[in-house]
Amino acid sequence: MLTRTTGFLTLVLAWFGAGAGAQTPLSAIDWLSDSLTAPRLQITTSPHADIATNALPENVSVSDIAGPSPDAIGLLPTSVTGLPRGLWGNSRSANLAGRLQAERVDIMPAMQDMIRTLLLAELDPPVDSGPDAKLFLARLDTLLAMGALEQAKSLLVLSGQNRPELFRRAFDVSLLLRVEDLGCATLRTTPSLSPTFPARVFCLARGGDWDAAALSLETGRALGFLDEFEDALLARFLDPMLFEGEPRLTVPERPSPLVFRLLEAIGEPIPTTGLPRAFAHADLHANTGWKAQIEAAERLVRTGAVDPNQLLGLYSERRPAASGGVWDRVKAIQKLDQALTGGDAQAVVAALPAAWREIELAELEVPFATLFSRRLSQMTLPGDARELVFEIGLLSDDYEVVAQDFTPTNDRQHLLKAIASGNPGPVFAADPITAALQDGFRADGVPIRLQSLTTNDRLGEAILRAIDLFQNGSHGDLDELSDALAFFRAVGLEDLARRAALQLLLLERRG
Repeated sequence: MLTRTTGFLTLVLAWFGAGAGAQTPLSAIDWLSDSLTAPRLQITTSPHADIATNALPENVSVSDIAGPSPDAIGLLPTSVTGLPRGLWGNSRSANLAGRLQAERVDIMPAMQDMIRTLLLAELDPPVDSGPDAKLFLARLDTLLAMGALEQAKSLLVLSGQNRPELFRRAFDVSLLLRVEDLGCATLRTTPSLSPTFPARVFCLARGGDWDAAALSLETGRALGFLDEFEDALLARFLDPMLFEGEPRLTVPERPSPLVFRLLEAIGEPIPTTGLPRAFAHADLHANTGWKAQIEAAERLVRTGAVDPNQLLGLYSERRPAASGGVWDRVKAIQKLDQALTGGDAQAVVAALPAAWREIELAELEVPFATLFSRRLSQMTLPGDARELVFEIGLLSDDYEVVAQDFTPTNDRQHLLKAIASGNPGPVFAADPITAALQDGFRADGVPIRLQSLTTNDRLGEAILRAIDLFQNGSHGDLDELSDALAFFRAVGLEDLARRAALQLLLLERRG
């Protein structure tokens, strides 16, 4: 019986790869699952029989397979982005990766859009691009931080995701998107991937092989490859009936997607509101409560990770039975949508201020403008409502047309119209930040602080640096604000400059 069991253990471990205890891949994302481990290099076999005498897998040599660098992978061709294929030029991969990983995801929507374009663009790799794919990994991690899981998933599919550092991210994306069976199938069919014991147990159970999952748990426990929390969590996952009436587990401060899904499976789910943004995708599932779905969609819409229409669909799903918080926003949006659908200008005038107030509280102004600006502009509205529609329109993609069709009646509106048209306005504003924006529109050429990057063929790196300058400038470093806008205009990113300036004036998020 011992021989049979030992042989079965060897088959299980050989199928899944190496034992735990080796170093896991590093990442800028500290919540990735500890799903893979490097190979252990020990096994001895009896000279008289094909039977393993220990439970560790066979010596394995691992090397990178030559091929094109994943750094060249993208979803958006140059015909869509308008960016040159050689945007990265002479920049070093480590410098680009560092700048991407340092970017905040809660910056102005225009800057978020630019970063997302850079992350998804199909560009030539940096000059030092190699099999380690530093830039590609940084792009993936930035997308994960933004909650853009579908986009990250598409890039990973194109990469083949057969390298440990790529699969580790693909596995967690599959968990959060609730398509984990695909990740487990990849583990079974890709011998070069070596799962840790928690991932083995999870995937064996998901595949219906509960006996093998229980045996793997016992093996991991016997070999000391599971910590106390992992042991308790996996035991409950495999046989929850044994732990009825037991206290809930103490959850780690930064649970991984695998821990998150295991806790959910044992009936101890944790809310996603305090977790990184990517976890919000788990709440978009139809089995999740309506309120949780709305709150998750709002988190993801703020960074452009999901389409605003998905949020509108949730707002419109049914009538809320409560009030306060998100329900006030749902009621206000439903009322406005109904007024617009009915073409009732008077009802729109009544509904718009309340809807806008709720949207401002949630910092969803730009998605709201995307959804409603065009419909609002088609209505003939009086006075204050017309002026509000003008400002909402300046936050939409149609800002230039909106500005052309509007006749200003005060200095603020004259300034907004001028900036939407790419002009600084005839008179400097008294407000220092507004004056700095005007300086940026009056300047010519690339600012001195960014010239070394552009003259050395490091344009993409210069764009990332200018995004940092704009962020710093919006918090009070006015010279940097002016330089950022001047740079964007000098290198042909006029739309970015205008949209960013308008958003800074209209959203007033200045630190």
